[in-house]
Amino acid sequence: MRTLRIGIRSHEEAKARLLAIACGEASRGENEPSVWVTSLGSLAQLLNAGNMALLDLIRGQEPASLTELATLTERSVASLSRSLAKMEEYGLVTMIEQGRMRAPRVTFDRLEIVVVERPPVNRQAA
Repeated sequence: MRTLRIGIRSHEEAKARLLAIACGEASRGENEPSVWVTSLGSLAQLLNAGNMALLDLIRGQEPASLTELATLTERSVASLSRSLAKMEEYGLVTMIEQGRMRAPRVTFDRLEIVVVERPPVNRQAA
């Protein structure tokens, strides 16, 4: 089973973590997410009902090309290309070469969401 872990943390936190790993001050944990988003809202946009249905269709039908996927979804190739580019950016799909055509494939069987715990905010009055 291929598990894709998506983590939620601020841009600053993600950048600091990546820099620490790049500088050798930290190492990526075995179960640490490989994909990061900055908020639950951005994750909700990425995993909206339409995108989840598209992922299910790709997984089930394994279309041989974007043209075939456009026919299956009744969407334009341009619209699908934009959606799939964003999904590919976040590691949800990969595009494979099939002769002269490209075809999307879902990269995971299971999706895990990891929310990085943040320290409590001190709200003492000044």
